[in-house]
Amino acid sequence: MSPPVTSGNRLASHPMMQLVLSRMREFWRQPAAVFWVYGFPLLMMVALGTAFRNRPVDKIPVTIVNTSEAPAILKILQQDERFVGPGGEVEILSPEECKQQLRTGKTLLIISANTSPGADYTFTYDPERPGSLSARNTINDLLQKAGGRRDPLSVSNNEVREPGGRYIDFLVPGLLGMGLMGGGMWGVGFAIVNLRIRKLLKRYLATPMRRSHFLGSMMISRLLFTVTEVLILVLGARWLFGVVNHGSFLAVALLVILGACQFGGMGLLIASRAETTETVSGLMNLVMLPMWIGSGVFYSVERFPAVLQMVLNALPLTPLIYSLRSVMQDGASLLSLLPQIGLISLWTIVTFALAMRWFRWQ
Repeated sequence: MSPPVTSGNRLASHPMMQLVLSRMREFWRQPAAVFWVYGFPLLMMVALGTAFRNRPVDKIPVTIVNTSEAPAILKILQQDERFVGPGGEVEILSPEECKQQLRTGKTLLIISANTSPGADYTFTYDPERPGSLSARNTINDLLQKAGGRRDPLSVSNNEVREPGGRYIDFLVPGLLGMGLMGGGMWGVGFAIVNLRIRKLLKRYLATPMRRSHFLGSMMISRLLFTVTEVLILVLGARWLFGVVNHGSFLAVALLVILGACQFGGMGLLIASRAETTETVSGLMNLVMLPMWIGSGVFYSVERFPAVLQMVLNALPLTPLIYSLRSVMQDGASLLSLLPQIGLISLWTIVTFALAMRWFRWQ
């Protein structure tokens, strides 16, 4: 007598469930894919988080023209730790050597005394070089105070270290969005093209499999991989750097699902007609590169000109990262992010509709 068929057995033997399990087994048998989906975002977070964590006081490299006043200037500057130690050595050189140091970028500023009529000190620097204006103002304050200047107001410093304002807090939502983009594009698009090249899609069609089951299994498996990917990144950020989520975890989960569906649809669209790995790789890099650069993964979109921001804000990755960052850093609600969620949903619907229309099985 055959054992009774339960709902659990029926679910386990369902064609879509078998396709999902097949896709997951295939993924875990590819070490390179596992690394790029799980390892690469984590390594990038550790590297960048460590590089921008607990940074010492920035040193200021300057040179002094060799005159009789140079030793006195050197003594004044060395009272500030920014002009002492590696990276902040103050050198006394000849005028020609000072100009050479400035030209080659080894110094931010040249100090000379009594070389200009009506001026006790002359600062020579390139105003377009980062740090030059800050160095000029810092040195001017030190010299003015040494000359007897008294500030009319007294101030006190209250230094706080609040999680949420660090670069790593800014970076983690960007890495989440980048991981969703890479996982959806490569995990869906590249996998389908690989099956097409190996003529497995054609063999699938020869079975009683429904096409909707196959495409659905690709998306379900992608969502399952996404859960693991997000958990690894979020827990790693919390454990290593103390990154906290100031918003709702449910809101983050919903945004992650929307992002995974959006980029799964884009991967499906790119793979709908591609016949070689070279073609799909080129198309994916072409689509992903602008988002890597301009969607706010590593720096804010606001750094770009206002005209360009209008284009960048319409890219699929930009509203996703903005929404994740708003929830995790600012505690924003989903209602306040309806324009961004609407744009993500629009990209999802359009890409899936076009992919279903143009998809080629053979």
